[in-house]
Parts: sequence; C-alpha cells; structure tokens
Amino acid sequence: MTLATHLISKGGSTVPRVVGLAALVVLGAGSAWAENLPDSENGRYTFQPATEGVLRLDTRNGQVSTCRDKGDGWACYAVPDERAAYDETIGRLQAENERLKADNDQLKAQLTAAGTSSGKIAEALPKSDKLPQPEITNKDGQRKLEIPLPSDQDVDRVMGFLERAWRKLIDVANRVQRQATGGDRT
Repeated sequence: MTLATHLISKGGSTVPRVVGLAALVVLGAGSAWAENLPDSENGRYTFQPATEGVLRLDTRNGQVSTCRDKGDGWACYAVPDERAAYDETIGRLQAENERLKADNDQLKAQLTAAGTSSGKIAEALPKSDKLPQPEITNKDGQRKLEIPLPSDQDVDRVMGFLERAWRKLIDVANRVQRQATGGDRT
C-alpha cells in the first residue's frame, strides 16, 4: 500500500489530505529529482561522441575532458589545453626577455664605467655612419662591380688597432714565458 492510498483510505476530510498529499509529492519528488539530476541537464556540461567514449565540455570554465566507461563506471580525465601551454611558454619567454634586457643594460653600464661604450673593436671601424656600398655599372657594354676601397685614414686606424693588439699579445706571451721559467715572481 502506497503512502497516497494510505492517506486517502483514512477517514475524515479529503481536501486537507489531498492538499497534504500534493505537497508531499511535490516536495518529495522535487528533492529526489534534484539529487538525481546530472549536471548535463542543468546546462553545465555538454557532451560530444568520441572514438573511445565522449568528450565533456564544462561550460562554466571551458575545461574539456574525455570520458570512458572503465567497466566499473565512467571516468573523466582532463584534456591538456594547448592554449594554456602556449600562454605558459609566452609568459616564460617574456620573463626571459626582460631578464636578458636587464643583463644587457647592466653590461652597458659596466662598459661605460670602464671607459668605453662599445669596446675596442669599434675603434677599428670607420667613424662614418654610412659605409660605401658596392655599385654595379655598365662600362663598355659590360657589367662591372665597383667596390669602393677604404680611405687612408680608415686603413691607418685599422693598422693602429692591429699593432696595439699584436704588442699586447707579445707582452702576454713574454710574461707567461718568464713565469714558466721562474724569471719573474710577480
């Protein structure tokens, strides 16, 4: 005998009993319905058939999972998000770029403190902002490539640089030789 037939079979006024029965049915069914309602029915998840189960999309946070029947029940596993991996890589590269910029600024400051901003090699280069460029010309019906030669001043600067570098190299070699033979203890 069900609860409904039990309430109806009792004597007395049927109107309060019917209202009570309706309230009981609505409250009882409502709570049982809410407990058994899967999340897909209230719109949180959407499902798409896949080769080995289904893909589940969480519409609240965008997470995609693969769901499979393992025999003893369904199990869902999050799918790696490539966008998150890209964002992580971009963030790492931006941080590394900022660190390298800071290192570069620090090295520039050290060079400036040492008395040179671009090192000794820059002294050997011509001071002109624009170096002469090779030109292709047509003379006597033939195409010729004319490469401008450096000026005497540029050659002198390079030769001076090479001479100073050579002297320093010889000085270092002599110092090492003296230390190896025991002639210089400083």
